[in-house]
Amino acid sequence: MTALSPSTVPSDTTEHTMVQVRHLKVPITLLVIAGLLGILFLFAPRSGTTVFRLSEGNAFIKLSDVSVPATPAIWISWAIVVVLAGWAMWDGWNFRRSPLWLPITYSLFAMFAFLTWAGADAGATITVVGLLGGSLSLAVPLVFGALGGVIGERAGVVNVAIEGQFLLGAFTATLLASVTHNPFVGLVGAMIGGMLVAVVLATFAIRYIVDQVIVGVVLNVLVSGLTGFLYSAVLAPNAAALNSPVPFRPVAIPLLSEIPVIGPVLFDQTFLVYLMYVTVAVVAWALYRTRWGLRLRAVGEHPQAADTVGIKVNPTRFWNLLLAGAIAGIGGAYFTLVSVPTFTKDMTAGLGFIALAAVIFGGWDPIRATLAAFLFGFATNLQNLLTVLKTPIPSEFMLMLPYVVTILAVAGFAGQIRAPAADGKPYIKG
Repeated sequence: MTALSPSTVPSDTTEHTMVQVRHLKVPITLLVIAGLLGILFLFAPRSGTTVFRLSEGNAFIKLSDVSVPATPAIWISWAIVVVLAGWAMWDGWNFRRSPLWLPITYSLFAMFAFLTWAGADAGATITVVGLLGGSLSLAVPLVFGALGGVIGERAGVVNVAIEGQFLLGAFTATLLASVTHNPFVGLVGAMIGGMLVAVVLATFAIRYIVDQVIVGVVLNVLVSGLTGFLYSAVLAPNAAALNSPVPFRPVAIPLLSEIPVIGPVLFDQTFLVYLMYVTVAVVAWALYRTRWGLRLRAVGEHPQAADTVGIKVNPTRFWNLLLAGAIAGIGGAYFTLVSVPTFTKDMTAGLGFIALAAVIFGGWDPIRATLAAFLFGFATNLQNLLTVLKTPIPSEFMLMLPYVVTILAVAGFAGQIRAPAADGKPYIKG
């Protein structure tokens, strides 16, 4: 073969070739979910009327209950779901991404059809405020854990130790809030507990270049064993003095808490929920609008380039990982200062890994990770609701539901999301 000189190379070889990609993973996932719903509605039919309660008894503005005839509502909603899934498939097959409103609308109709089916034969009323409020409560620790995960991974460190940060944060919050009878002192203790786990992770992952995933898993096991031992040796024998923290109480915001449906859900909450709102807004703004955010993203995407312009890569990673641990520790405080005012062994129940899934599902973005955490919180609360409604779905599947939703979300919707380029890769100067 004779090599061609530049002058003999045809001119059209210098033209750029556009590669088109069919985005079919999300449409296929939507079609599979629609198919499963159709099978459920067909082979386990439920008739009657489902009542949705939009207002609580003490609401300032009361809305009437909405009675929905189950059979037509279920099948009309399901037909809309199928059409939207087909629309998404058409867009994907023609090399287009579906607009954001499409999966949102799909989710609303799919959930309405499913809830209508679940409540049809139960003779019970579905309280929308209770469903949404419970979902928010279950999502709060996940949001703090996801924010900690976003900050850590944006800096280039995989934070598998969120579970350990939750657990030690819950333990230290319980101990200090019990001794001082002050939940704010317990909150500070929870942040310190999360930072202690982060210090160990940062030291081994950054200073000694140990595999970050292995260090995170080992830390989770270590903290589980340590807090379990201290619970048995210290807290349990002295429960009245050391395992009875003063919890945060709900504080209603005037006027806002009176808004129908969303008012009681969003604005009649504890201090930690309001702190969550502020933390999400500050992290989302600072990550993209401040010098701190620019430096953080630089060491996670291009550490060599960051080092070239004078950014100290490893110290930046170290201190930001401590910040991530403090934020995750706040999530741990929620378990014992809001949810259950007492500490028990392994009470976080693997939610740190769900928070890590929310980081991935959210594309390492604070707002999207927060929305993913809300989705997982809703799935967990839905499990409790379906158990109360006595649906024909086996109880074993009810326990699996939050994790099934997590797998579907990460595998079906997040497969094409790119992590920070240097995520999980240690940086060795020179």
